[in-house]
Amino acid sequence: MEKFTVLTGLVAPMDRANVDTDAIIPKQFLKSIKRTGYGPNLFDAWRYRDHGEPGMDNSVRPLNEEFVLNQPRYKGAQILIARKNFGCGSSREHAPWALQDFGFRCVIAPSFGDIFYINSFKNGFLPVLLAESEVDKLFYEAASFPGFKLVVDLDAQSVATTTGSLSFRFEIEGFQKYCLFNGLDEIGLTLRHSEKIRAFEAIRTQQFPWFFR
Repeated sequence: MEKFTVLTGLVAPMDRANVDTDAIIPKQFLKSIKRTGYGPNLFDAWRYRDHGEPGMDNSVRPLNEEFVLNQPRYKGAQILIARKNFGCGSSREHAPWALQDFGFRCVIAPSFGDIFYINSFKNGFLPVLLAESEVDKLFYEAASFPGFKLVVDLDAQSVATTTGSLSFRFEIEGFQKYCLFNGLDEIGLTLRHSEKIRAFEAIRTQQFPWFFR
């Protein structure tokens, strides 16, 4: 899993509350357990004017020019700001996969769906909780200044403008911060103890050889 330390990125504002996981990545695209390949269908029903299905050539599909991520000023954005209850709905882990595959590394909102919030950390994606009034200020800045960027510093637990004119602190559970900062998912955490695991398995083989026949 890629480490998250400091991210300086272009901001895209999604001015919608209660964005559910089926909107983030519609159910018809959940055909694989690989973590890549979902970016072209992120927010599929909102990005395109037709109905998307797996295998379609997205490059020739009609775009909804009014949708925020189709606007040229937000091309290449790595930070998404959203309204309350982002990622609500079903528990699909594909939601953070799709956001990452599109190019996002962080989403900032006043609240998140609980399972989406947990899944994000497990996949190296940072969900930042800020007060609604603070998110309002970020929406205003993003709308007012083309090319608006933010600096997200995980160690300092801060979100700030590149000039430092605005700065907000966010809270994060210590273990989640440690894993994200060091690029450790659940498999990575387990593999840190690989020598002890091998030693345990060697002893078990000797003690209970019939288990391994």
